[in-house]
Amino acid sequence: MVKIEHKKVQVKEKHAGFYVGQKVALLISARTEMGFVAVVNGTHKGILYKNEVFQPLKIGQEIDGFIKKVRDDKKIDLRLQKPGYEAIEALSRKIVDKLQKQGGYMAVTDKSRPKVIADLFGTSKKTYKKAVGNLYKRRLIALEKNGIRLLEKKPQNPARRSGVSYRRPK
Repeated sequence: MVKIEHKKVQVKEKHAGFYVGQKVALLISARTEMGFVAVVNGTHKGILYKNEVFQPLKIGQEIDGFIKKVRDDKKIDLRLQKPGYEAIEALSRKIVDKLQKQGGYMAVTDKSRPKVIADLFGTSKKTYKKAVGNLYKRRLIALEKNGIRLLEKKPQNPARRSGVSYRRPK
């Protein structure tokens, strides 16, 4: 186990001021059997569980994260993804951007392996499926057997004011 000692950082036992969903600055300080220990905002220690980390992390790396939970034993559970629906919206934008860069088609479906999804988007398969479902419901993508396709927006008819309509690609 590798640890980084931070002479300027004294870890406090009191966790007042942290709340679930709060964005915090993390400094990865050690890797353990459970995941990664990180210094939170330069003052406290918290843990990122390995089953919730979908990107490579290095000791000494600085990264933004979020408070997942402040436990009764005063320990802090952390996460790298935004909590709740914000994560779905952010990932949805990322998927659309990637589709646009790849000519409107990507060979990744809800049946793809979790590692493929984690490597491409830095998220879990569960969150990816929610984001794809969000895009599908908004009629921004089409689900195909071997991938997803970005749908083109139809030019809006000025007489029609009910909203944006989309057409399926041929």
